[in-house]
Amino acid sequence: MLVCAAVVWLAPGQGPGALAVCVAVSLPTIFVLTRAGEERQFLFRVFTLAVLARIIVATIIFIGHKEEFFGGDANTYDTFGQSLLQSWHGDTYHSERFTVFINSGASAWGMVYLVALVYQFVGQNRFAIQLVNASVGAAAAVVIYYSAQTLFNNTRVSRIATMLVAFFPSLILWSSQALKDGLIILTLALAILATLRVMEKVTVGWVIVLAGCLIALLSLRFYIFYMMTASVVGSFILGMKTMGAQSFIQRFVAIVAIGLAFTWFGVLRYAETSFTRYSDLKVIQMSRVDQANAGSGFGKDVDVSTTEGALTAIPIGLVYLLFAPFPWDMATLRQSITLPEMLIWWGSFPLLVLGLWYALRHRLRQVAPVVIFTTMLTLVYSVFQGNVGTAYRQRSQLLIFYFIFVAVGGVLLKERAEDKRRQAQLAKQELAEMQAARLLARRQTQT
Repeated sequence: MLVCAAVVWLAPGQGPGALAVCVAVSLPTIFVLTRAGEERQFLFRVFTLAVLARIIVATIIFIGHKEEFFGGDANTYDTFGQSLLQSWHGDTYHSERFTVFINSGASAWGMVYLVALVYQFVGQNRFAIQLVNASVGAAAAVVIYYSAQTLFNNTRVSRIATMLVAFFPSLILWSSQALKDGLIILTLALAILATLRVMEKVTVGWVIVLAGCLIALLSLRFYIFYMMTASVVGSFILGMKTMGAQSFIQRFVAIVAIGLAFTWFGVLRYAETSFTRYSDLKVIQMSRVDQANAGSGFGKDVDVSTTEGALTAIPIGLVYLLFAPFPWDMATLRQSITLPEMLIWWGSFPLLVLGLWYALRHRLRQVAPVVIFTTMLTLVYSVFQGNVGTAYRQRSQLLIFYFIFVAVGGVLLKERAEDKRRQAQLAKQELAEMQAARLLARRQTQT
């Protein structure tokens, strides 16, 4: 109540409408949480606090007019969202303007449609878009809880992963702005959860969720669509060894149904056009050069226009994607404020390696969707990322899954420490019992 009152007081013109949209978007998550069973209270608290944290950050960015400072894409979505809305009302100029924007190869038309839809109900209100992202960003933490629970059936692991996704600073930052990152994160998390559930048992509901997530990814960042589709297919193939005839038929029907949905909505045609346009390494090289020549660019001499060049770019790109910004790179305020988070991330990386090693050894088929997708996306970003700021932003799409393995590694170390402590206590108890028995025997001998 205090946070909402402060929002209305600080932004009286757009705050009430933005909060109303946030509540409306949060209702599906709240409905799911009412059926969450024993973990309902924990998940309710995490979701509520995560939403409030993002509302606070979103308010600071909005009233301080820091959209350009953190992510200038918000201005683009606002501009063309208005054009799309005007085209719905018969404005031919804005209709042509929006068409030119889409034909230019912009891959975030789904975000523009969302902006226009929200503006249709509450008027031009960029703050409302920020609070939509605040809700979906917090909801991603809930989805990660269910994904981790499906993978490892360990409440400790699920809770730790949920807390990290809910309150890690960069994940809060990128889901508190009028950017597409919050939507992408939630869609990725839902797609993985739907894949895991379909691998367990094919149901109409989860097939629809999976198809919807893949279509949404195509509208937000088209190349992630290919990677997630490959992850789904690869996971189904890996699971065929333990699959009976009935399960095989069910999964085959599910794949056919998703394919038909893609055909119906024109997804395959659009995906083919996008792939043809951007599969050329020379186009990727042009994009990378633009990033590298920016203020926080790196690897300006790297050329990924050939297959050999792309392969040689992976090591340095991987280092920057996973660990940048480095202390010696923090020359500006934007880079310096990331230092506390980076210290936490650098310290947790060994836990990521330990958790991933355990998962690959003991639960390869279960974690296949996560491992295939994160590996592909990590390698792709390593090739065409040439800017520290962009790498830091794109890492958020990987962190939500990395944190599951970080939680696994942390729980493994904690359980090992508990086992050692338990064994030490048992040894002390056995020694005490042995000494007591000897003392008793000595007394009996003396008597």
